[in-house]
Amino acid sequence: MTNTTNRLLAAAGTLAVALGTLAIAPTVSADGHTAKIIEEGKKIAFDRRKGNCLACHHIDGGQAGGSIGPPLIAMSVRYPDKEKLRAQIWDATIANPESSMPPFGSHQIVSDAEIDKIVEFIWSL
Repeated sequence: MTNTTNRLLAAAGTLAVALGTLAIAPTVSADGHTAKIIEEGKKIAFDRRKGNCLACHHIDGGQAGGSIGPPLIAMSVRYPDKEKLRAQIWDATIANPESSMPPFGSHQIVSDAEIDKIVEFIWSL
């Protein structure tokens, strides 16, 4: 094998370990409160009258996810700061005026409390 191949294999192995660690990271507080919020966020995100995230994004566990937006995977890695994820959901056009993502918060599609629950769900993916 070439040095490049060896480096690529080593990098892939490191990534696999990192993703495996994330997969087993705890998402439930001692009282189960976090799990409840995540489940409520999932219901809002999958609700066609509310978040309707599946219209544009593939999400594991969802049916007929869209392909307009990126798949929602490894979100805590992509958004280590939950506030940036929340801002994206609140109004993606602030960071990217050309975004086709609806401004869920600023257009009051969902409430602040619902956005907080959606963030917890999305961040857990």
